[in-house]
Amino acid sequence: MPNIKSSKKAVKVIAKKTDNNHELKATVKNSIKKCEKAIASKDAQAANLACKEVQKNIDKATAKGLMKKNTADRQKSRLNKKVKDMK
Repeated sequence: MPNIKSSKKAVKVIAKKTDNNHELKATVKNSIKKCEKAIASKDAQAANLACKEVQKNIDKATAKGLMKKNTADRQKSRLNKKVKDMK
């Protein structure tokens, strides 16, 4: 444990940021699973809505630096392709 006041505060700030980052990463993963489920059930409307949600969440994660841009683009591209092929 730190002894200096600023270090104690830094520990709290880091813990809060870590929690927020984990929450956003979980949101991205859950939205991808939701989209995959909609694609598997052949529900075009739900798949389109879920795909838009995934793109929004992935873009947020990329903007915060939690995900590399190429990884985000690849995931979005693959999901879009699955949605289009489903029709």
